[in-house]
Amino acid sequence: MIYEEKTFNQEFINDPELHQKIIDAIPVPIFYRDLNGVYRACNIAQEELLGLPKSQIIGKTVFEIQPFEIAEIYAQRDQELFDSPGDQNYEAKFRDESGQQHDVIFNKAVIRNAKDEIIGTVGSVFDTSQRKKAERKLEKAREATVIASAMMHKIRAGIVIVDSELKVVDSNEAFAKLFGSEIEELYETIPGLHGADLKELVPDVIYKMFASSMSSGENLMERDLKIQNKLLHVSVMTIYKQRVVGALIRDMSAPSLVREEIISRAQRVNRQNLETVQKIAFLLGDNASLTEELLNSIIESYQYGDDE
Repeated sequence: MIYEEKTFNQEFINDPELHQKIIDAIPVPIFYRDLNGVYRACNIAQEELLGLPKSQIIGKTVFEIQPFEIAEIYAQRDQELFDSPGDQNYEAKFRDESGQQHDVIFNKAVIRNAKDEIIGTVGSVFDTSQRKKAERKLEKAREATVIASAMMHKIRAGIVIVDSELKVVDSNEAFAKLFGSEIEELYETIPGLHGADLKELVPDVIYKMFASSMSSGENLMERDLKIQNKLLHVSVMTIYKQRVVGALIRDMSAPSLVREEIISRAQRVNRQNLETVQKIAFLLGDNASLTEELLNSIIESYQYGDDE
């Protein structure tokens, strides 16, 4: 490209409108402030970030546009730049006209006149609010996953969660113990049984419940099944429709779970349904005296609970 450099430079210097068009075309917020912290120029992206038109920015100081505690930081960093000219990068807060606070990164440098004297700062602003929000969400999700996993492993009932391919996402030790020594040994080798094929872990009838729930998206399926001399209550539930399914499996024949299950089931019914609760209780174990004692305590709690 051939051009007369002197003519081009002179036209550029003498055409402030061209200057403005150039910086307005840049999608990153840009500003120029003088030695007193007064805005002398900015682009459209800076207007959008502040939520103010240029007419309400130019000629104003940072203290007139930002809250004092934020403006004071800007002024201090400007002074540091004047004292030690060079590139300056730092994270800060920024508040728009609506009051919403943004996390931003400033990239600044001094600007000089024809005599090489410092006359102010020029800078760009990168809004990192969305990125930081996403990072915070990710961190919270990680924390929630750790907490949920820890809680799951403390529950005595068997729990297993599978993905759309019916591969194990996570499970607890109680789940492994329900289905024999081989599964227990596998659990010790692969904690949580991560990635294991559910079909290889559970009886076909349970596997079919998972497959049906995954394909149909049904919220909850429940069945009582007799497996390996155990009476298992299997509750298969949709966590994310056709993507993630989980199950709670209780050994109803385990004495340690009798009381817990009686109370759990009793809470689903009102006083008129206590007869049904009694039938359920007898199905849960052979210890009639213990069953009767527990039912009496349940009835008493319902008599007080309903009045409340």
